[in-house]
Amino acid sequence: MSEHHSPPSPTLNRRRLIALGAGAAAGALAGFCPRTAQAQLKLDVTQGNIRPMPIALPDFITEPGVPDPNMGRNITQIITSNLRRSGLFAPLNQAAYIEKITDINRQPRFNDWRQISADALVTGRLERQGNGNVAAQFRLWDVNAAGHLHAQQTSTTPDNYRRLAHIISDQIYQRLTGEMGYFDTRIAFIDESGARNQRTKRLAIMDQDGANVRYLTRGDDLVLTPRFSPSSQEITYMSYGQGQPRVYLLNIETGQREVVGNFPGMTFSPRFSHDGHRVIMSLQQGGNSNIFVMDLRSRATMKLTDAAAIDTAPSYSPDGARICFESDRGGRQQIYVMGGNGGPANRISFGEGSYSTPVWSPRGDYIAFTKQGQGKFSIGIMRPDGSGERILTEGFHNEGPTWAPNGRVLMFFRDAGGNSGPQLFTVDVTGRNEQRIPTPAFGSDPAWSPLLR
Repeated sequence: MSEHHSPPSPTLNRRRLIALGAGAAAGALAGFCPRTAQAQLKLDVTQGNIRPMPIALPDFITEPGVPDPNMGRNITQIITSNLRRSGLFAPLNQAAYIEKITDINRQPRFNDWRQISADALVTGRLERQGNGNVAAQFRLWDVNAAGHLHAQQTSTTPDNYRRLAHIISDQIYQRLTGEMGYFDTRIAFIDESGARNQRTKRLAIMDQDGANVRYLTRGDDLVLTPRFSPSSQEITYMSYGQGQPRVYLLNIETGQREVVGNFPGMTFSPRFSHDGHRVIMSLQQGGNSNIFVMDLRSRATMKLTDAAAIDTAPSYSPDGARICFESDRGGRQQIYVMGGNGGPANRISFGEGSYSTPVWSPRGDYIAFTKQGQGKFSIGIMRPDGSGERILTEGFHNEGPTWAPNGRVLMFFRDAGGNSGPQLFTVDVTGRNEQRIPTPAFGSDPAWSPLLR
């Protein structure tokens, strides 16, 4: 069975956006930047208490011929917002700037930027190319060492400038923290509208900052638990249509949808394997549910658990060698870990309350979870052996953690109760930087994509 939806706008290839690599661009600066090799500015994100790095971001220079004269300012504002929301950077007020950047090929007056306490400086320029695209050149400077850190040029169509800003944000983040950025990503989520007892739930997708919302389903059927493939632009999700719950695969780029399989009973919590070749899920059988995995090429199904309990919400480790899941086999919901092909399972959660919705970090170092106890729902993390449990945020109802691809930030949804509805939030692994992500209506069940390609 397949169904064709209106195809969304195409996604540009990330590699094609990078027209001039860092090495070539940095080499072009060697003649006027003799201290390039001494520039070593880097933010240590492993510290217990992180002081956000002061960074100056003058508006990108917009050369004549660029279709929108405000594009440079718009790109700078997006980069500024991305870096500020990360909690690792403190963009400085432009009103404090002393030097006006008019030529990014000229070394800045570093003393002017030291006077306003900037540690890093980003300068950039936009120009129109012969094929109609817009090229963005930017340079990253270490103010204290008076040296050059990074240079790059990217290009795209004028209407795709937001993605260009996200890619530049990732480059700045990576060069200054030593870790992969996460801004050039998307979020799949459930858009909820209407009265609390009559909500219309549509599958939607947006940029990680809440922009460019698109709807992937019409709201005719109830949809739940979208999950991204790690290797392609596909989403798996549950849909309750015609009285029968089914697991679907949806290609975001073509809009093509297909049923993963028709299973007897209820299916829950589908999620891709680490390589994108399989879907793991739980199937209800009588009063119990067990975990099954389906090979998407052969459609062969294998049962991984066989317990007189409710086993659900499975999630693979990044290498596929292990699976975490929730089970009430011990009397209440707890988190267990077993091998990637099933076998004995070890319980890893032992705190008070119940644990659910475990999801393995892309780095492999933590498992995120929802914890319920003492009238609160909390979002927390623990190591795969159960040690180091830490609650990041709590409230009336928090649920559904999903990891950014760099494993430093989580997104989840929170419902404050009453006449309100669920909203999306992010929090970093320190628990100190919580941000609300705007959605057109209410939003739940977020899923964070890998970096776009």
